[in-house]
Amino acid sequence: MTPEATIPDLFDLTSKTALISGASGWLGGAMSRALAEAGAHVITTSRDRDRARDTAAALPLTGKNTHHGVAMDHLDEDSIERGFAEALAHTGRIDILVNNGHAANGSDLHSVTADEFHRTLGNATGYFLLARRLRDHAVARGGGASIVLIGSMYGVVGSYPDAYDGIVPASPVAYHALKGGIVHMARHLAVYWAKDGVRVNCLSPGPFPGPAAPPEMVERLVAKSPMGRMGRPEELKGALVFLSSDASSYVTGQNLLVDGGWTAW
Repeated sequence: MTPEATIPDLFDLTSKTALISGASGWLGGAMSRALAEAGAHVITTSRDRDRARDTAAALPLTGKNTHHGVAMDHLDEDSIERGFAEALAHTGRIDILVNNGHAANGSDLHSVTADEFHRTLGNATGYFLLARRLRDHAVARGGGASIVLIGSMYGVVGSYPDAYDGIVPASPVAYHALKGGIVHMARHLAVYWAKDGVRVNCLSPGPFPGPAAPPEMVERLVAKSPMGRMGRPEELKGALVFLSSDASSYVTGQNLLVDGGWTAW
């Protein structure tokens, strides 16, 4: 019989290579560090090559892992192909994909244009193309892979208008449509790619406002949270390592919400 894997074994990403888009942002930075701290070789992407490289250079080294930054615009199919090829040139294989990049648009439902709406939904197209590229790579090399799509609590529930009223525009309708689509795309890809040994899950953060968020808006969001506070970026780290590692080897097609109970109301 095969010896039972221990908890340290299950969560260990040593010898694995992870590609994460949007790696330098408020949440992306914490998730990139989580992958590195778990032992993975991490490839960070950004539309700005220097920013991608600077982000990779700042990641912690644990053991023999190495990190690289590559240029990639996930709204551009040719850029996805070039960036993925460059990543493979650095590491030879990719085992984990975290689709976290996001080209944002803050226009609310009263002012968003058709072009802005289409561009926001283009984030989902990029997520799919990059996920398919990893699936094809995994099949070609005869190994499995884990794909994590970053969704949002706003892909599951609507927002409270009074949390934003008079402070900032309403939570963008295109963003809600995008994140709802990403949550369901994870389910769809999971059932088609399970036979290939490729797991696809969604990680959906709740309220994690960054330092620039208006304090009055944050106060209103806190009032809506069962835990009475906002999330800290490091509180995504454990969930991401779980979905990326063998600790979740029998988990696919799921949406893991890290939201302080927001969607439990």
